[in-house]
Amino acid sequence: MKKLPLPAVLGLAVGAGLLALFVLGLIASGNQGRRPEVGKPAPEVTLTLYEGYRAGLPSTVTLASLRGKPVVLNFWASWCIPCRDEAPAFEAVWRKYRDRVVFLGANYLEVEAAALPYLAQNEITYANGFDLQQQVSRAYRITGVPETFFIDRDGVLRAIEIRPMSVADLEANLQALLK
Repeated sequence: MKKLPLPAVLGLAVGAGLLALFVLGLIASGNQGRRPEVGKPAPEVTLTLYEGYRAGLPSTVTLASLRGKPVVLNFWASWCIPCRDEAPAFEAVWRKYRDRVVFLGANYLEVEAAALPYLAQNEITYANGFDLQQQVSRAYRITGVPETFFIDRDGVLRAIEIRPMSVADLEANLQALLK
């Protein structure tokens, strides 16, 4: 039997190791649960809101406490360029529908020192909170930012948008929620 040269053995060992890590990653991601399904109850979460960004809501809100009004839940981060691009649309649509729909912004993995300047620079006035421990983002299985979830007045998830939203996009989703 012919011996393999050392570089070939090392290459095979590294390849096998990488394959094992890939398989373990797939197994681990499968254990995290499934993404919420449209037409099913939205995951129940609690979001702590930033001081000055509560829009008349208490400092901590749950989805259950918002039953009776549709909810637009948007995940964002200050470093996210598409989030910056969509921020004016969210603010404009919230101002138009604020009496009929609750808008909640969930800042993904940032401290207040990064999030609050972003909110101020973009003149955001709707409710926004932090998700430093990833409890909300894990419940919704987000894959990045921005992501937006449209929840009806009964707490049922009606749409998921994994892209930046325009005024027209937001209004189209809201019209479906307000029927």
